[in-house]
Amino acid sequence: MSEKKRTVLCGANAYEMKYYFNEQFRSLPESVQKELHILCVLFTEEVGGVFTIAFEEDGSVVLETNADDDDIYYDEISSGLMVAEVRRRRKELFESLKLYYRVFVLKEDPDGCQEEDKKEED
Repeated sequence: MSEKKRTVLCGANAYEMKYYFNEQFRSLPESVQKELHILCVLFTEEVGGVFTIAFEEDGSVVLETNADDDDIYYDEISSGLMVAEVRRRRKELFESLKLYYRVFVLKEDPDGCQEEDKKEED
């Protein structure tokens, strides 16, 4: 069974009080970079643990959260609900990030990407 390769875009760690941004994506608009920074840091302040936003090989955006085994304050159910809420509220952001990845990293045709996305919505 082959494991899918993911490319981390950004993340925050509540234990180390640090934020990480993958410099491979520094061409993203500064406003998007700031929004991602705020999103990650607020998530870990609310839920704790480690939160990352990554790309699948096909450009899909993945939100992941986890915690140390001995972290008694981390609640997996609450963090799962928070991930679902973030995904719903930031839907346009994640769709734009997927398009960005497909066009600028995978070098796909922008028109073809948008047509495929419209078919997926129907």
